[in-house]
Amino acid sequence: MLNFEFSILDFIQNLHSSFGDFVMPLISESGSGGIIWIVFAGILWIFPKYRKYAIIMLIALTLDVVICNLTLKPLIARTRPFDVNPVKLLVKAPTDYSFPSGHTAAAFSAAFSLLFGKNKLWIPSMILASLIAFSRLYLYVHYPSDVFAGILLGLIIGMISNIIYNFAESRIRGKI
Repeated sequence: MLNFEFSILDFIQNLHSSFGDFVMPLISESGSGGIIWIVFAGILWIFPKYRKYAIIMLIALTLDVVICNLTLKPLIARTRPFDVNPVKLLVKAPTDYSFPSGHTAAAFSAAFSLLFGKNKLWIPSMILASLIAFSRLYLYVHYPSDVFAGILLGLIIGMISNIIYNFAESRIRGKI
């Protein structure tokens, strides 16, 4: 399996260009710490008709941190591809574990939370999430299975965040 993953990473390495080498680190950095998604939720919060989506997105990002970064990464403790097959990185080498991709999981948690919340902003969010996921492969900091797991985790968290919000909202409305 690892050989197959390296063949995908090596294929992507052949796609490198000066434009890609400039833009992919920027795209990847936009997902660091989920900052772009937190800012996006903050913008949604400003508008009362979109506040619901800000809350759902923040629930998703919180679940993502707990499940991905605090639980799965240390539990699985997978080394990164550049540690196994050294390459010249375009970004500072991450120091945490590889599986699952935290950038990808956060991005897709936010995007899927909007999709399942039936907000049309899921479309540009999904495009950005996909670019962030691809950037992690382009930058050689994740295996394809790390990214795939991040997408799957984002899907599950996006669903769960909507369930939590809807349950809490129905409980609050029932008590008023």
